[in-house]
Amino acid sequence: MEVLLIDDHPMLNAGLVSILEATGLFTVCAQAESLADAKSIIENSETLPSLIILDLLLGEDNGLDFFPMLEKHCNTRKIPKPPVLVCSALGDLFKIQTALKLGAAGYLSKTGGKAELLKAIDTILGGKVYVSGELNIKLNENSGLYAKFTKREIDVINLLKQNKTNQQIAKALDISHRTVENYISKIYFKTGFSNREELQGL
Repeated sequence: MEVLLIDDHPMLNAGLVSILEATGLFTVCAQAESLADAKSIIENSETLPSLIILDLLLGEDNGLDFFPMLEKHCNTRKIPKPPVLVCSALGDLFKIQTALKLGAAGYLSKTGGKAELLKAIDTILGGKVYVSGELNIKLNENSGLYAKFTKREIDVINLLKQNKTNQQIAKALDISHRTVENYISKIYFKTGFSNREELQGL
């Protein structure tokens, strides 16, 4: 079973390759250190891997941007999307929820060990969603908050948390400046917040 690793940490990648290939079940077919690398690998491959393991911190790239890239590619070629396991040091609940809403099959903390990695992979290949224990508890405790937002509102919040201006958000989402303002107003209403600094805590 082929696996694509998307992470810009060579030592971590070496460890993942060792763990995966030692099982005799997986072969790491390619490694990417940036979204550009990942896009090139996917577009130039005849078939997609059975599993993708993705970090969210890729230098200047935001790993969350990989999901729409993968979805567009699969829709264009009319092929099913392989499951994506996010493996990240980020414990930001909003990023976890966003990754899951964008299509991640699982979210694994980098503090987890070999056993949890293999458990997560087994779970998502079985068609179920896996989230690391401590992160899953936090998600459940805050599920009511995140359920309030639409997918597009989550896109806007994610960009706000990256300190993007309204103009930058409009360009990134290909929407008007006025539409961005409307989304932000709805987000403030739903959260009870009144400024961007408060949104950073989501």
